[in-house]
Amino acid sequence: MTVPISPRHDETFVLNLGPQHPATHGVLRVKLTMDGEYIVKAEPVLGYIHRMHEKMAEAGTFAQFMPNTARMDYLHALAFNHGWALVVEKAAGIEVPPRAEYIRVITVELNRIHSHLLWWAANLLDLGAFTPLLYAFDDREQVIDLLERVTGSRLTYSYMRFGGVLNDIDEDFIAGTRAFLVRLRERMPVFYHDLVTSNIIFIKRVKDIGIITPEMCRRYGVTGPVARGSGINYDVRKDEPYSVYPHFDFDVPVFHECDSMARYMVRVQEMEQSMRIIEQALDALPDGPIMAKVPKMLKPEAGYYYSAVETARGLLGHRLVCNGDKNPYKLKLRSPTFSNLSLFGEVTQGMLLADALAFLGSLDLVIPEIDR
Repeated sequence: MTVPISPRHDETFVLNLGPQHPATHGVLRVKLTMDGEYIVKAEPVLGYIHRMHEKMAEAGTFAQFMPNTARMDYLHALAFNHGWALVVEKAAGIEVPPRAEYIRVITVELNRIHSHLLWWAANLLDLGAFTPLLYAFDDREQVIDLLERVTGSRLTYSYMRFGGVLNDIDEDFIAGTRAFLVRLRERMPVFYHDLVTSNIIFIKRVKDIGIITPEMCRRYGVTGPVARGSGINYDVRKDEPYSVYPHFDFDVPVFHECDSMARYMVRVQEMEQSMRIIEQALDALPDGPIMAKVPKMLKPEAGYYYSAVETARGLLGHRLVCNGDKNPYKLKLRSPTFSNLSLFGEVTQGMLLADALAFLGSLDLVIPEIDR
């Protein structure tokens, strides 16, 4: 609920949401000026875990920065791996073997499902529902087990290599992935939609809450499911195609209600589209090498290079400047969550605190991606 507020300054008070608070999903502080239960002003405060990732890129070789990418968006780390690999390959003129590109897409989309499952669980936990978390984490463990087989890690991956991937996938991975897709499709109608999507309590908490207009999305540079929940049909995989995504048939879920329920529906339907992509990639998986022949020490020609990928939270852009040395001269990351969070103050003005937490959950924030 949002109401116009003309507060008496002697009756307002300041409330700190975070930085140590479960609803902020990381070390985020929101300074709230309150008039009773209504928000007069909300000011996100960043910087509590800033680690200078972009500066660290300049201090090491191109390959040494790959593990850093997973420490930003740890829920969709493989997409950050992918984005860094793509921009360096563009700078160095490296052509990736087809099999490696297919494997990249398979693992990135599995990781996208993993990210959406965790968001689904955490968002509902914020609203007071604990049982859905158990179902989502059960499915999430299946994904983590699969990715651990090929990456050697369960969360912060460093799987991509310039020119390919670290390990090939085998028949056990392929069979396990197909079995997981069957299992998730069987569970979706009951454990996800019957339990939550059609639950009247959940609907009352998120429907018509946190209205983000298309104009506001454009003004703040919002991308990903947040923008698609406001009717903006933009997905980097479709609109700025990269890797082998043009080879696959999939839809981009778009809803025009602009509320927290619309953003929920986008992410739930995106899991189904990721499953479609994975199935097509497995069916058409080519034979061949998983790595191109790449020099041990890369020294791309001097110039400016850019690449973009679609993460679970939106557009991730890499702006890379090279000077012919073994280290990046300059790296600037365009992270989606920073833009998505920036509109929080405007949207929540006059909103009930309880509704603001439901809205905050619908943004799917990963704070280390903002505090780079």
